[in-house]
Amino acid sequence: MMVVGVLTLAVAARGSVELGGLTSAMVGLGVACFGPLIGAAADRFGQRSTLLLSGVANSVALGLLAWVAFSALPSIAMLVGAFIVGATAPQISPMSRSRLVLIAQSKLDRKHRPRTINSTLAYESAADEVVFVFGPVIVGVLATLFGAWAPIAGAAALTLVFVSAFAMHRTSPPARTSEQARSDLAPVSHLFRAPLVVTVFGIFTVGLFFGSMLTSLTAFMHDRGAAEQAGLLYGVMGVGSAVFAIGVTWFPPRFTLRYRWLACSVVMVGGSVLLQTAHSIPALIVSLAIIGCGIGPLLVTQYGFGAARTPAGRSATVMTMLGSGVIVGQSLASAVTGLLAEAVSTQAAMLMPLVAAGLGLASGIVNWLLTPAGRLETSTGPVTIA
Repeated sequence: MMVVGVLTLAVAARGSVELGGLTSAMVGLGVACFGPLIGAAADRFGQRSTLLLSGVANSVALGLLAWVAFSALPSIAMLVGAFIVGATAPQISPMSRSRLVLIAQSKLDRKHRPRTINSTLAYESAADEVVFVFGPVIVGVLATLFGAWAPIAGAAALTLVFVSAFAMHRTSPPARTSEQARSDLAPVSHLFRAPLVVTVFGIFTVGLFFGSMLTSLTAFMHDRGAAEQAGLLYGVMGVGSAVFAIGVTWFPPRFTLRYRWLACSVVMVGGSVLLQTAHSIPALIVSLAIIGCGIGPLLVTQYGFGAARTPAGRSATVMTMLGSGVIVGQSLASAVTGLLAEAVSTQAAMLMPLVAAGLGLASGIVNWLLTPAGRLETSTGPVTIA
């Protein structure tokens, strides 16, 4: 609701798709600058205090942004407010993944960890996809019924209540002492090893796809006088995505991680090519349904690689890097696609999802080359990768 709501708010309040894209990009810039730092703070100081502070700050920032949008303040104030919204984003999804992976590592023997973690990441990704379905739908409904300020106010309330509840839950990892930090945490340099970097870039391309798809759909619906309904159309993609994400647990063992990355990317590219010929809402729906079949399993696969490649003690940091990659890509693509829609045409903006899908396929090829065949021994146990 945050990124979609900010985009909808800017377009509705200021009447500019370009400003909407730039405002969303500032959310991504804030996440890029501070998201991994929030994850690192959680690894060092515990999730509870980190989440409580960021959750309250984010709720306040969202409320202020909704006020600024309809005030007489210049557009630069909206951009600054959006940056603060991104900088204080609590990173719930990555921290939830981190908790569940840590629970699996501590409670299960090594031979049972890989399947459990794969199922857990599939569930988490499916939950994310449900969010991607209902978040834009809720934004569209609230904006239509009450105005463009309502989704942002709703996001602020949800953040304040549920982030706080999640922070206080008994599964929240405790803070590490200075001595534990020195002994338990791998060097920061391990976060920049090539296999992990290509995983982060791969999930960044998924974010690029989300942002370019949403913004081009917004431009498409804006041309028809119903920009606030773009979230409803966007939600179609998430239905198949959520189903196929949870269905990863039933994929045959031979259909391994690096095969999945390439296969799912090909599906997305195919759906994006079909998108270029779609000039009506029914045709768009068909394209989005095809794309959804690839994007859900791709996210599960990339999080699987991320979990397998996490340096010791850096679970929240890595998961936050991956989660931030999605938001940064989404926001950057929103800005570029918004500029194209306003300066060139809606049809030019519709090319951007194809570019994002192509980059995702290219990163899958690089990952294939970086990933040796066989079974990879990690802290989670042996993971089949080829």
